[in-house]
Amino acid sequence: MNPNPPSVARYAWVVLALLAPVALLNYMDRQMMAAMKYSLMGDVIGLDSEAKWGLLPAAFKWTYAFLSPLGGYIADRFSKKHVIVLSLFVWSAITWATGHAQTFEQLIWSRAIMGVSEACYIPAGLALIADFHTGPTRSRAVGIHQMAIYVGIMIGGFSGYVADSPSLGWRWAFDAAGLLGVAYAIPLFVFLRNAPKNPDAPMPERPSAPRAIAELLTNKYFIMMVLYFTLPGLAGWVVKDWMPAILQDQFGIGQGKAGVSATIYVNIASLIGAVVGGSLADRWMRRTDRGRIYISALGMCCIIPALFGVGNAGSLLVAVAFLALFGIGWGFFDCNNMPILCQIVRPELRATGYGVLNMVGTTCGGFADWGFGFMRDHSVPLNLIFSVFAGLCLTSATLVLLIRPNKKLLK
Repeated sequence: MNPNPPSVARYAWVVLALLAPVALLNYMDRQMMAAMKYSLMGDVIGLDSEAKWGLLPAAFKWTYAFLSPLGGYIADRFSKKHVIVLSLFVWSAITWATGHAQTFEQLIWSRAIMGVSEACYIPAGLALIADFHTGPTRSRAVGIHQMAIYVGIMIGGFSGYVADSPSLGWRWAFDAAGLLGVAYAIPLFVFLRNAPKNPDAPMPERPSAPRAIAELLTNKYFIMMVLYFTLPGLAGWVVKDWMPAILQDQFGIGQGKAGVSATIYVNIASLIGAVVGGSLADRWMRRTDRGRIYISALGMCCIIPALFGVGNAGSLLVAVAFLALFGIGWGFFDCNNMPILCQIVRPELRATGYGVLNMVGTTCGGFADWGFGFMRDHSVPLNLIFSVFAGLCLTSATLVLLIRPNKKLLK
């Protein structure tokens, strides 16, 4: 049952509406670089190999990953609202600065610093949603938030056309996105609130950072969750960061068409998957406390054949169809990660726990980005690479089915 009074329950959806644009900007800023790859490589001094290109998203991921647990811990210990607003403001300023980079060194530093600023948002944002949306609406609310992420990726995919425009260009795209984010930080600060505390509840223990990490790392189901979160993410990051270039190289299409083909269909499918998967998970929870786990595993069963298909596609149409299947599965998976985490980790460690997920998953994703570029430079077949990704996802599906929710944490 939802213990929130009506006014808090209504504001829970206001929180979601306020955070959706933040999530959109978060992922739009990331996706733009992938969609504008060839414009940057033709303009930025020293950006002259696939491996160097792979280091750009890797630099972002490694700094983002390293600081995610710290960002989550600060959000758990202090104010989620302030962490979210400051994160948006700083990363938007760095996005603007990215558009003024002239050399590879400047560009890689801007991506690394952007990783520092973005590390705080996702753990804090998802934890704040979970604070407001207790059991009956939690997966649905997280799914709607993830929808905004997919819309941001789709909008970022169109930036290839902006980069190709003689009157605009890739630098203009970063300038515009950065200024928009800085401006939105003002109303966000005014209207966003932290979740109210229950005056009748005992004061929860807020452990020190070492004790918080120790508590998480001695929870076997949390360790399984880390692996479950990380393995599909290797393929997910490559799909996000490399798919525009893959489609352009495989099928000889332009940068604009490749960027749209690689982002819009898979993310429309992810959007649908997040809404449907979130609703099904909340409904299935009425029958069994493993409802969210089953829906998430079902999503993985869509991702596995999709990766085989993308790696062996003989035409753009076939590749896009399998990307859409990947998107459906990813939506099912994505909308249930925080809700499953809430079933195995107490509320005071939710943001910290998700920060650890981000740290491990994104660090490995950075190596996946760099490794994919290295393998492309050395002509490793695409179908072999994606077959390995599919095998890792099969392992992941097995792991999530072994997780057992803590009945004391069910709401």
